[in-house]
Amino acid sequence: MKEIDVSTLPIAQHFLEAAKGHLGARATTYDKPAGERSMERTVKTFAALTDIQLTEEHGWLFMEVLKQVRSLQGKFKADNYEDLAGYAALRGESAARSRM
Repeated sequence: MKEIDVSTLPIAQHFLEAAKGHLGARATTYDKPAGERSMERTVKTFAALTDIQLTEEHGWLFMEVLKQVRSLQGKFKADNYEDLAGYAALRGESAARSRM
């Protein structure tokens, strides 16, 4: 069995910092100063197609579940955990806006 140098493994802060970077990069990618905020439009479109009503918060939760499932399949991929942290942050933002 191959020995692993644990000092080279990512730590929790790595995933959080990477998620923060991804969220910031979405501002450039999607041309919005606040970054990627497409879930409200996504759940409205989903509702129009299916007659199933999701909240924006539910949409982000769905994306978290997707990343959780992907994280359990195949080889380790840091991106799954980075995106999961980002989606959790976006869900928290959405929950605060709608429920506070």
